[in-house]
Amino acid sequence: MKIILLPTDFSKNSLNAIDFAMKMFKGNNCTFYILNVQKASSFVSDNLMSAPTLANLYQVIVDTAKKSLDNLIKRIKSKYNNQKHELIPIVDYDNFIDSINQICEAKKVDLIIMGTKGTSGIEKVVFGSNTVRVMQRGIAPVLAIPNNYKYKKLKHIVFLSNYLKQYKNEDLSVLLEIILLYNSNVDVLHVSEGKNITTVQKQNIKSLNDFFAEVAHNFIDLKGDNVIKEVSNFIKQNKVDLLAMVNRKHSFFERFLSTQKVEDFGFNTQIPFLVMHK
Repeated sequence: MKIILLPTDFSKNSLNAIDFAMKMFKGNNCTFYILNVQKASSFVSDNLMSAPTLANLYQVIVDTAKKSLDNLIKRIKSKYNNQKHELIPIVDYDNFIDSINQICEAKKVDLIIMGTKGTSGIEKVVFGSNTVRVMQRGIAPVLAIPNNYKYKKLKHIVFLSNYLKQYKNEDLSVLLEIILLYNSNVDVLHVSEGKNITTVQKQNIKSLNDFFAEVAHNFIDLKGDNVIKEVSNFIKQNKVDLLAMVNRKHSFFERFLSTQKVEDFGFNTQIPFLVMHK
């Protein structure tokens, strides 16, 4: 894992995620692209301003963002002084998710690390809209770092699966790299929801067992009909450091993001969350 994308709006939670990334990959040779995306519609309406004025405003916005990124990178270099890390600023003037995906494709990004907003009063925001969009529509794995989360080694990892699909090795390659980085223990977690394991699921369990053969891992089946509740309780009771799952069309993950209430899945504001794509 060498190429990491770090989106930032210079907020506290995005800077916390950058701090996490610097510590996580302290011993690795990495290129970090630090991205700030400016949205044109946030500043100007084509109906209100002439083309020359629009061009001037665009340049002011981009120049200001570039200066802020340059100052941020100076602070990171001063704080960590890590010769193994290359820090490259990018300012884009685009739709957020389009910008993320274009950069991931062009730079062959291995992992996106970004902050979450955490819960905030009545709004009860879990991830933040940008983080959710990247999890749903991004083309690279996303590691979401909770607001105010203090870095520590990810020694106990939970990988949530319903065993309905067989994963290719490349689907889970980022997860395996993180496991090897920390010599982590892995619990492969399944919630039965009152259903028996099918023959296909048994075959997929065997495939996962082969994939995790070189690392310490366990298969745990939780009896219950509420996935969110069972997983949340397991994480709270077992001192889990990272939750990981694969996002695919019509998956539990998609249903969760679109329908579930935040208070039912509160642990997402407490531990890092890795979302990979099949």
